[in-house]
Amino acid sequence: MKTYKIRRDRLETRAGILKALAHPTRLFLLEELAEAPHCVCELTEMVGSDISTISKHLSVLKNAGLVGYEKKGKQVWYHLRMRCALTVSYTHL
Repeated sequence: MKTYKIRRDRLETRAGILKALAHPTRLFLLEELAEAPHCVCELTEMVGSDISTISKHLSVLKNAGLVGYEKKGKQVWYHLRMRCALTVSYTHL
C-alpha cells in the first residue's frame, strides 16, 4: 500500500503539470518564456488579453513548477523553469 501512495503522489504531480499545459494561452506563454524572461505587461500585450487573465495563467504555470518569477521594482518578470515541458507538449502529439 505504501508503494501505491508514493506512486500516486508522483502521478498527481505529473497530472498537475499536464493540466497546466492544457491551454493554448499557457503553451504560448511557455514558448515566449523559453526565448527570454518577460514581464507581465509584455506578455499581456503579446496575447492581447487583460492583465488579470494573464496573471491567472502565469499563476497556474507557477503552481505547477513550470515558471519562476522575480520582482524588479513594480514589475514581475517570469522565466521558464522547466524547459522539458515544451518537449512533452510537442513530442507526444
